[in-house]
Amino acid sequence: MNTLPLPLVASTDALATMTLSEGESTIKRTILPGGIRVLTHEIPAQRSVSMSIWCPVGSRDEHIESAGSTHFLEHLLFKGTKTRSSQDIANAFDEVGGESNAGTTKEYTYYWARILQEDLPMAVRVLADMVTSSVIDPLEFERERGVILDELAMGADDPTDVVHEGFSKAVFGDHPLGRPIGGDYDSINAAQRDTVFEYYQERYRPDTLVFVAAGAVRHEQLCEMVLQAMDAAQWQLDPQAVPNTPRVSAGETDLPVYEARDLETLKVAEQAHIVVGGKGINTTDERRAAMSVLLSVLGGSMSSRLFQEIREKRGLAYTTYAFDSAYTDAGSFGMYAGCAPKHLHEVEALMQAELEDLAANGPTEVELRRVKGQLRGGIALGLEDSAARMARLGRAEISQGRFTPLDLTISRLLDVTVADVASLASELLAQPWCRSVVKPA
Repeated sequence: MNTLPLPLVASTDALATMTLSEGESTIKRTILPGGIRVLTHEIPAQRSVSMSIWCPVGSRDEHIESAGSTHFLEHLLFKGTKTRSSQDIANAFDEVGGESNAGTTKEYTYYWARILQEDLPMAVRVLADMVTSSVIDPLEFERERGVILDELAMGADDPTDVVHEGFSKAVFGDHPLGRPIGGDYDSINAAQRDTVFEYYQERYRPDTLVFVAAGAVRHEQLCEMVLQAMDAAQWQLDPQAVPNTPRVSAGETDLPVYEARDLETLKVAEQAHIVVGGKGINTTDERRAAMSVLLSVLGGSMSSRLFQEIREKRGLAYTTYAFDSAYTDAGSFGMYAGCAPKHLHEVEALMQAELEDLAANGPTEVELRRVKGQLRGGIALGLEDSAARMARLGRAEISQGRFTPLDLTISRLLDVTVADVASLASELLAQPWCRSVVKPA
């Protein structure tokens, strides 16, 4: 089974739909008038629905003077519309035992809810109202500024957050991908209501919105709910409009400049925290499966090399792992550990040595077999949750440009060889080496 491409096709037929069967479930995608996209994953025998609205705007889309505006806006859309107060929005989900929240990343923003099947019309109405008709009241704007400043302070107090933010800065430098999603104290204090409101009107348009639902959902019914919500918002939907070109197809030219960078931060703390690594691979790289295997072998579980060598055999750290951050046109790879300051250099040397061994020799056949089983089970079990299926569809549409069925995802993992992992490890080692450290003051 091949991946399902997500082409941007203009159509005068509001229900021109692509369909894919995955096991006993059905995935559908429709482009509505205005270029609005609707994706559903109908799962038999479920009573709940996880639904969301996605917009392809993230912190990397901001100018440096407006850093944090996307995250600020995410907060503000919960603060009231032309017809609902913030209390009304909260009450709507509490009254039915549902839940709702949102998230901002460096490349997209999403608003989600999890409700019973019969409460889906309400969830669509409320979330769509938030996204289309927020008033961004000046008083609420000032209140939320204080909340976000407290959120930034909370992150600044967490050395793990600090060391990871430092690593992003080390890898991506002055590129927007190197900046914190939430901005900083100066940019949030300087934010102006009118500027954020203009940003909202510019970015949240019919051709940028993606409605996604998984669970007990009927695709055609959701499409009708979305059209009704747009009508209630008095948004004009051009039947000839096409979706906004996804970032993955936009021909990005403003790529990060990768250089070796070493950032150290002093904080009042007992532990030292370190992340080392460098350039990784992007979301559409054909070696995503090999990266998943590499990360799992290196530092993905209690049986991984970093955990065994650093914690189990030497007792040098409580937590250590490997990770990657993938974007549409860039990526980073890193290894983290938190340890006593006196062990910092030994731990760093061990992390690099394990990556060097993978580059030279690859994983053993025993490791490869174990990790493939671990990943296969983890992916399949993770998708037993409707929220995970919803997020998978949303990310495919917003940042990947295609949907990969579960069977193909697992097949690609099982096809990864020792040589594939060794080759990727060698490439990661060949990149400019970056380092972020938080030390006790």
